[in-house]
Amino acid sequence: QVQLVESGGGLVQPGGSLRLSCAASVRIFSIYDMGWYRQAPGNQRELVARISRGGTTNYKDSVKGRFTISRDNAKNAVYLQMNSLKPEDTAVYYCNAQVDNSPYDYWGQGTQVTVSS
Repeated sequence: QVQLVESGGGLVQPGGSLRLSCAASVRIFSIYDMGWYRQAPGNQRELVARISRGGTTNYKDSVKGRFTISRDNAKNAVYLQMNSLKPEDTAVYYCNAQVDNSPYDYWGQGTQVTVSS
């Protein structure tokens, strides 16, 4: 059974940094495209950053230049480095693993990120 476990969330002041981690228990991690999504209260879940199995990255416009997604296939892990955090980044952040055009689409339980003074 596939499991994604996020960690690294917490409370941080505006301008601060956090690094989210997602550990994946999958047989062949390298075939998955990995993403970080977030959902704030009253809002829909939205894509924050994505890294393909080939290493191509894309970001939500509002986080470009502040967030960096990376993956370590040897450790079955994906990371989200978040710098210059803003109150509007406050949300529950979810890790996602998927293989295009397949039923393989998995989600973690989420980790809370709160940006507040």
